[in-house]
Parts: sequence; C-alpha cells; structure tokens
Amino acid sequence: MHILITGAGGQLGCDLIRVLDGRHRLTAKMRDELDVADESAVREAVLESRPDAIIHAAAYTEVDAAESRPEEAYSVNSNGSRHIALAAQAVGAKLVYISTDYVFDGAKGASYQEHDRTNPLGVYGHSKLHGEKFVQLICDRYYIVRTSWLYGKYGSNFVSKVLALADRRNELSMVDDQLGSPTYTYDLAQFIGQLLESEHYGIYHASNRGCCSRYEFAREILRIAHRSDIRLNPVSGDAFPLPAARPSRSDLDDLAIRQRGFMRFRTWQEALLRFMLDDLGIAGGESHAGNRTDRKDDTKVTEKEDPGNGKHSRRYEKTARQAFR
Repeated sequence: MHILITGAGGQLGCDLIRVLDGRHRLTAKMRDELDVADESAVREAVLESRPDAIIHAAAYTEVDAAESRPEEAYSVNSNGSRHIALAAQAVGAKLVYISTDYVFDGAKGASYQEHDRTNPLGVYGHSKLHGEKFVQLICDRYYIVRTSWLYGKYGSNFVSKVLALADRRNELSMVDDQLGSPTYTYDLAQFIGQLLESEHYGIYHASNRGCCSRYEFAREILRIAHRSDIRLNPVSGDAFPLPAARPSRSDLDDLAIRQRGFMRFRTWQEALLRFMLDDLGIAGGESHAGNRTDRKDDTKVTEKEDPGNGKHSRRYEKTARQAFR
C-alpha cells in the first residue's frame, strides 16, 4: 500500500514511519514540505503521489495560543482537513484523520465512547471537530481516530518535561483534578497500521487503556526513573490558570476497537514502562500504579502546557529526517 503521511515530523508522524516503513511504500510530508492550509499545494501533492491511503497527522496543536489566534487553528485543523479530504476523495484514497479527546467537554464524568455527544470547550477542540465533520461529509472511506495525551520518542512531551524538571528541581507540583488517557505514539501508530489494512471505517477512540491525572502520570514516570528523591505535590488546576479551558475528564473508551475485533491497546502503565525502557533507555521495574478508571473519587488533572499537543520544533523535524530518510 502506498501511504502519504502529513505532519511526518511530529511525534506521531515519526512513529508512523518507524512502524510502517518496510511494510508499505511511504510518502512522508513534513510541515515545511506541505502546508495543508494551501488547497492547491495539497491537491498537487496528492495528485502527484496518488496514494492508496492518507494519514492526516498534521495539525495546529497549541491549545492555549489557539484562543488568541483562532484563524490559524481553523486554517489548519478545519480548512486544512477539508483540503486533505477533498484530495483523498479525488484519488480514491482511504483517509485516517487524527482527532482529539478535546472534542468533549468532560461533563459526562466517565470515559467517552465514540457515539457520545461532542461539545468542545475551546478553539482547538472546535477546530478539530470541524475537521472531523469535513471528513465525514466528503470522504466515502475514512477513519477518524480520536486520541489523547500523546508522548513518544521524538519531540517534547509530558514525560520528557517531567524528567527535565526532575533534573533541575527537587520538588514538583502537578495537577490532580483533570483525568485523561496517556497514549504512547508507537502504540497508536501500530493501531493505525492495523486499521488501514481493514475496511472497518468510522470513528475510533484510540489511547492506552486506563485513566489517570497528570499528578499520577508524573508519579509513575518518576517511579520508573528511580527518582524517589523528588517530592511531588498534587495541586488543583486553578493553580495553573490557562487561556483555554480543559475537559475535567476526557479519557476514551475503546468501544469500536472491541466491537470490531482489533487488538486492544495495553494499559497506560505498561506502555509508559516500555517507552522508558526501550526508547529512553531507563532501567526500571514493573509498573504498580493504580488505574483511576474504577475509582469513585474522580479527582482529575491538567498541566500548565498541554503536553503531547505542543508545536513541533525544527530540531524535531530534523531528527525525523535523519532517522527515516
């Protein structure tokens, strides 16, 4: 299968290449090689390569900046996705659209399933939801993949930030009143590979299983890294006021994955341990962190930045080029 990947310099893009290279013919487009907001550029790139499938991973992901620069978010996430969808439909390509847990408001108080009502709280979530709607309206063969709290080998993310902070400070505070599902981009890339080889189109919730707060996530990171010297404090999200509102609980239930017979994701604790052992080279023990999904006290989490949704740096794209070209 010939697959075109947009946003190939991002965390997920790099792991998509790592997983799919050798199994499929890839055309990987970095941000500076394909501006998805440019309709003519998108049409030209897709008509020239004529892929069998497109994985649309390019996105404007600066959650807080989107509140003051909504035109940029909508240009990329809404209109850019429309351009990709039109081009995919024109050449008969399958389309994988990467979406987000931020299409939900968190008011459900439980894990979100694919059919649950969407109600984004901020510009970022609205712009991604608009992208979903364009894909559904335009494409005959599409997979909308909602995911959350991404981290991986390439680029800055919550795990790398916690470890960097632990090297500079002996006391950290992390938000414990918002809940979500951490997702290892390598696992997500593996799932997308399975998805593309199927004809099971529709919406999927794809994240590592389980639910935690940023505080619990950080606690497990420090435990695996043997950083018992760090004092970690749980705090309310009010301690870190941010321009964009976050859903209080946005963990994703993998109902469609279960119903359609795909292999389920491992737990977030298992994925984190494997990431830190294999990709970071940190020697650790077995994961013993609790899973918030089954708790009755729904204390929850955010962090000052939205880790895993940060803007990818030029250094990050350079790393991807060196690793995979």
